[in-house]
Amino acid sequence: MPMYEYKCLDCGKESLLTLSLKEHGSGSVSCPSCKSKRMEQLVSAVMAKTSRKS
Repeated sequence: MPMYEYKCLDCGKESLLTLSLKEHGSGSVSCPSCKSKRMEQLVSAVMAKTSRKS
């Protein structure tokens, strides 16, 4: 599953969340610290995990 970086607009904490495409698309992300729904997605590098060694 993809990982997304979010920042809570209430408590100010940044979180790295693993979300399905459905969860991410629904916009119903809540802060793991204060449970606020006021989250802003941060622009970050793409991260991919593969099962094969490079």
